[in-house]
Amino acid sequence: MTSTDSDELRSPIEVIAELFERAGSVEYLGEAVTQAEHMRQAAALAEATGAPAPLIAAALLHDVGHFQGAVTGRDLMRGTDNRHSHTGADWLAQWFGPEVTEPVRLHVAAKRYLCAVEPGYLDLLSPASVHTLRVQGGPMSTDEARAFEDLPGVRDAVEVRRLDDDAKDPAAPTPGFDHFRSLLAGLLSPV
Repeated sequence: MTSTDSDELRSPIEVIAELFERAGSVEYLGEAVTQAEHMRQAAALAEATGAPAPLIAAALLHDVGHFQGAVTGRDLMRGTDNRHSHTGADWLAQWFGPEVTEPVRLHVAAKRYLCAVEPGYLDLLSPASVHTLRVQGGPMSTDEARAFEDLPGVRDAVEVRRLDDDAKDPAAPTPGFDHFRSLLAGLLSPV
């Protein structure tokens, strides 16, 4: 994702809010909620468990990499890995520290990891998530799983992944983006 001159004149929270309002208002890759509903729902679930602010923010922002870039979420559904976790984390790093960006970066790898190490996890995934798992490399090998376990931020990445899996309920009460503005503002890195 690249920022534009107009993005540089607006606050980071406004830039992100616009993504949720515009690009986030479209369907979420074969799920029954929009992309923005999905991400807000993940953050609300994190908040309900008493998660710390950086984890709530990571849950809220975990899929921003689908919104822009050379390869989109629609391309992912067509079979091309858009590496949205990395794209999103890199874009967010201009405003947030690793406590927010690394769970975003690792949430796809966490799905691959859980499929490899947790019996029955794969059966819990939605059909769309099973499809994207294949595109994203499938379950990790034993060596990949061991290496993943040694990365900083793995615990939070696995938690974001579980929130991601649970945040696809069209009937769930989901707060609007404004509910999370002050939380995000409190996590912005000093300029």
